[in-house]
Amino acid sequence: MTIHIGAEKGDIAETVLLPGDPHRAKWAAETFLDDVRLVNNVRGMLGFTGTWKGNTVTIQGSGMGMPSLSIYVNELIRDFGAKTLIRIGSCGGMQDSVNVRDVILAMTSTTLSTPSRGIMKELNFAPCADWGLLQAAANAAAAKGTPTHVGGIYSSDVFYDERPDLNEQMVRHGILGVEMEAAELYILAARHKCRALAVLTVSDHLLTGEALPSSERERSFRDMVEIALQAAFPDAA
Repeated sequence: MTIHIGAEKGDIAETVLLPGDPHRAKWAAETFLDDVRLVNNVRGMLGFTGTWKGNTVTIQGSGMGMPSLSIYVNELIRDFGAKTLIRIGSCGGMQDSVNVRDVILAMTSTTLSTPSRGIMKELNFAPCADWGLLQAAANAAAAKGTPTHVGGIYSSDVFYDERPDLNEQMVRHGILGVEMEAAELYILAARHKCRALAVLTVSDHLLTGEALPSSERERSFRDMVEIALQAAFPDAA
């Protein structure tokens, strides 16, 4: 048990999926896992553990933004022994070739700052995904026929962004989408020698203004969760 995770030793699996929304964690656990049990409800940040095709999986909400995710990932790794951490979340599309409902697999994540900036000091560390997870996720997406893009994303530390010039540079340099957590996840995974990946559903688009209706989000998010699980356990897929 930690300050923010009320689970006991053995309650958390080595493989953890990390949606930002705790209610999405509940939906994903109840939809995809067997023998599901609630293992955390501290501050309403729900976490569940169950099995997928015989493999133990935890799905833990991580909140919005890198500071919140950093708290949960640090505790999951250091106190509960998590080894594989996959963010499942939404993002905003930033290229004409990327459509709403598509999936983005984040190879790298550009950012202005993360909670780890204090220890990196002047170093511009390049956060990147685990290659094995990335390759397995790309294979799973191809097998499902899900429109998928692999490349760089932008992890912003603000939701209500007032820097259109910065977004223009992200688009200019081929960044596929924007979200708020992956860069810190990748840095923490590198620091603790764990595996990490962000599998993202494009829920809105910064160039076109299109947004995924709430009634269609669940169907679109299913592909993302299935790809994440298949990437974590490719032999079981």
